[in-house]
Amino acid sequence: MSKREDRAPAAARPLRRDAELNRRRILRAGREVFAERGLQATLNDVAHHAGLGVGTVYRKFPDKQALAEAVFVEELDEIAGMARAGLDEGDAFAALARFLEDALARAAHNRGLREVMRRGGMDGDGLARARQEIERHCTDLVAKARAQGTLRAGITEADIAPIAAMIDAVMTLPGDRPPGLWRRYLEIILYGIHAGTPPPPAEGDA
Repeated sequence: MSKREDRAPAAARPLRRDAELNRRRILRAGREVFAERGLQATLNDVAHHAGLGVGTVYRKFPDKQALAEAVFVEELDEIAGMARAGLDEGDAFAALARFLEDALARAAHNRGLREVMRRGGMDGDGLARARQEIERHCTDLVAKARAQGTLRAGITEADIAPIAAMIDAVMTLPGDRPPGLWRRYLEIILYGIHAGTPPPPAEGDA
């Protein structure tokens, strides 16, 4: 190998590092912008938020769909990880309840995530895989809670997505309402699907 060939990889490494740093910077900005503005945000909005030229963003992501998919695959993978972690807990119903509360709390502060969950308008392979992982872990949590006798008869894994959709509807109710109102209705639902005698839902709007 010549000296010139030997030097080439070393010279390329800083460029690759810079490119990856820019990619992570764009993804972080995309998360923040989509969370605040929803899917109507543009690549120009993301570039401005990241402090980068729009050309740099387009070199990494050819259109908004590509960037949004990359952002929300990460988001959904993290939510899938939350559901998977619940399988290691002893009380499956408590783990399922905690997963729903934590995942919905995340969505409550992320307009773009709620839009992706509500409309399902993005169907890339990564998103489909992440959604399937969430469903699989929820199915396992429901089966475990049923086996422990803590889940009311007739409740199945197919009920989890509609429960999340109902809470999303509460989050988007018009008018001046306490930001944590959705938690009260989640408690009411969890009280209703528990097979035993959990604590009654909290009173009030908070």
